[in-house]
Amino acid sequence: MTDWWIFRGENQPHDGIRRLPPPQRWRAFDGGPPGDGELPEWSPLDLERASFYQADPQVLDLVNAALYLRRPLLVTGKPGVGKSTLALAVAYELGLGPVLRWPITSRTTLQDGLYAYDAIRRLHDVTTAQADDRKRAEAGNGAGGESDIGRYITLGPLGTALLPRELPRVLLVDEIDKSDIDLPNDLLDVFEEGEFSIPELARAARADRAEVQVATADHGGEVTVREGRVRCSAFPFVVLTSNQEREFPSAFLRRCVPLQILPPGPEELMRIVQARLDDEVDAQAADMVAEFVRLRDSGDLATDHLLNALYLTFHAARAGGDREELARRLLRRLQPPVV
Repeated sequence: MTDWWIFRGENQPHDGIRRLPPPQRWRAFDGGPPGDGELPEWSPLDLERASFYQADPQVLDLVNAALYLRRPLLVTGKPGVGKSTLALAVAYELGLGPVLRWPITSRTTLQDGLYAYDAIRRLHDVTTAQADDRKRAEAGNGAGGESDIGRYITLGPLGTALLPRELPRVLLVDEIDKSDIDLPNDLLDVFEEGEFSIPELARAARADRAEVQVATADHGGEVTVREGRVRCSAFPFVVLTSNQEREFPSAFLRRCVPLQILPPGPEELMRIVQARLDDEVDAQAADMVAEFVRLRDSGDLATDHLLNALYLTFHAARAGGDREELARRLLRRLQPPVV
């Protein structure tokens, strides 16, 4: 039975997210009031990738489990199996706006995801303002106003995802296995509490500036932060991707819904090819898919390699080229050497 699915992998937007039952009491958040302003526009490339995603029932089950439980989805699998595209597909089908992306490197810290504070720019502006004040004082004019600290703060992708909204945003934390060893544990409190504080704004609140306007990671305009705290009302749908290059702490794993995406088989590959290449697919594509699967099993080919090879050979054949030989050479060249 699939009647409980909210995300159905249908590649067509719908309002099923509004049928999502209330969260468990310990996953309910009271941030707000929700500020559902205009969402940014999708990029054409992301829109196309999202609308062609092909999901199998196992993927759909676990995506919906994460939606119901308000828990991050930890997606593992080889490069090219569609881990990142899954986040796009969920955001597109459920009408949750463009995906917020947080690419992870070995130097990434928790604050990078939450917010950025441009202290150097503020120091420069304060110094300049003080010099202007002295000139005004010498001229017998009054002092200028204090600079707005909100001009120097921009919420990061995680911080933007935690803004109070009626409907959740989708956050893609890409390649978290490349992070410093401390980052997964640093994320635990944020994932459990659904909130974070900005000390610079908390100090401003104590100076009678309880509400400050700051910029967001997706350039969606300014939002109001009250008393230096950001707390969600709908926990974001968080997709953490991993190429399985490291293990994670058990406390972190307990808070995630695990999903392993296996490389697609021949039938699924044909569905992907038909969805992406449309009228360019013909009977010979099945032979190329079979050759691709054989080579992939002994190497590290991604589905993109197959799509690129098919696209190129279709056009080469139209111009009189030897399509079969070109496909064979291209796939073998893309295959990494066995060591």
